[in-house]
Amino acid sequence: MKLKKRFKILGSAHNLKEIKIKELQNVEEIFLSPLFKEKTNKQLNIYKYLKLRKTTKMRDISLGGINSKNIKKLKMTRPFGFAGISYFE
Repeated sequence: MKLKKRFKILGSAHNLKEIKIKELQNVEEIFLSPLFKEKTNKQLNIYKYLKLRKTTKMRDISLGGINSKNIKKLKMTRPFGFAGISYFE
């Protein structure tokens, strides 16, 4: 018996140039980060995040600095998904 495996190709981007590269690589979903300020990274902020998301048809997954204090702001962006270690701790 042969098992079929289905994989999705995910990519990560922080700016328009990286989004365009991921499109050329046929990425289906993209991590856009960091949405909120983290200790070592410069944040995109909600406005830049939404502007970047409009440049592509890939589904977006919010990443970076997400916690219980800013979850309401995250909901305003209406992402396809999100990942946030601080939120789940």
